[in-house]
Amino acid sequence: MSTAVLRRAAARPPAAWSHREVSTPPVVRLATRADVPRIAATLSQAYPDYRWTGWALPEDGRTQRLSRWSELWGGLVPVLAGTAWVTDDVSAVAAWVAPDAGAPAADLQAVIDRDLPRVFGARQPVVLASERLGALGRPPEPHWWLHAVGTRPAARHAGLGAAVLQPVLDRCDAEGVPAAATVYTSTVVRWLQRSGFAVTHATRTAVDHELPIWTLVRQPKRA
Repeated sequence: MSTAVLRRAAARPPAAWSHREVSTPPVVRLATRADVPRIAATLSQAYPDYRWTGWALPEDGRTQRLSRWSELWGGLVPVLAGTAWVTDDVSAVAAWVAPDAGAPAADLQAVIDRDLPRVFGARQPVVLASERLGALGRPPEPHWWLHAVGTRPAARHAGLGAAVLQPVLDRCDAEGVPAAATVYTSTVVRWLQRSGFAVTHATRTAVDHELPIWTLVRQPKRA
């Protein structure tokens, strides 16, 4: 799907959380350290069929690699930074990087440095190079970066993914700050467009060119 087509699909104005089959918004809260195991379980269940997972994680031990990625980058890192939101039962999670995010604490950085090669194995160089390609579409000004979002399969199609995005999107609107994300399927592109994101950059993964990469940006809504 071309960038022009995806942009036209985003033409309608975004709205606050709503769902045609759910009248009451779900309870969404800031995640705590105690939620990390359930965050890891949620993302591990959400990502096995995501194309990025099969491309980025080596086949041997893929389940364990995905679990560790979910626990560390989807859970521990954003939770300690205060930038992960979950539904009350942790069936959906959104993990962000804040505009003013500093470097992780030294002990956490040591864990990241140790586990990054273990998670990606020989795929690490191409994964990191592809992330740099996706970053070319990010806004030059400070912005919120969506690092991971997922919903347990049994809880899908109830608006929970959009609900866990909403606290940061509301904050972006209040503070006049953009939000951005990089994704690897047109389905996720269309899903984010419903929350007001628009494609700013399209390319393919580094070296192998196997997967498409879209970077999307949501400009803050003006009052």
